[in-house]
Amino acid sequence: MHPQTLFSACGKLAIAGWALLVFAPRWRWSQRIASAIIPLTLAIVYLVLIVLNFAKSPGGFGTLAQVAQLFDNPWLLLAGWIHYLAFDLFLGAWQARQAQRLGISHFLVVPCLVLTFLFGPIGLIIFWGVRSVVKRQLFPDKHRENPQPSGH
Repeated sequence: MHPQTLFSACGKLAIAGWALLVFAPRWRWSQRIASAIIPLTLAIVYLVLIVLNFAKSPGGFGTLAQVAQLFDNPWLLLAGWIHYLAFDLFLGAWQARQAQRLGISHFLVVPCLVLTFLFGPIGLIIFWGVRSVVKRQLFPDKHRENPQPSGH
């Protein structure tokens, strides 16, 4: 298989997960597919690529030059891309779950999901900001969100 073929297949798989989060967030299978099935499938592909290619390639993680040398290998570059696809989708699924649990409008979450898909950490920052503004707290405290009767 050519790296471009696998790149296209993994990209389409990830897009399917994102589409579920954006267009069918409350369907009972959306979270299962977008937070587990697709990221785990991508993780398996990543694992195979790493096992088959990492030891054979020069480079490493000690310097930026070493990382660039690793990514000269198209299979390891693809593995790096799949790494992003898996973790960003997993993060997007978490955002969608958090929003539902906290009662945040899906209308406010969609831009966060799009930004997470395109720019990962920027989407996380925006989601954190939306969550903080809507819930009026920077770090939600479980006890404040779900107050327990005091018994007094």
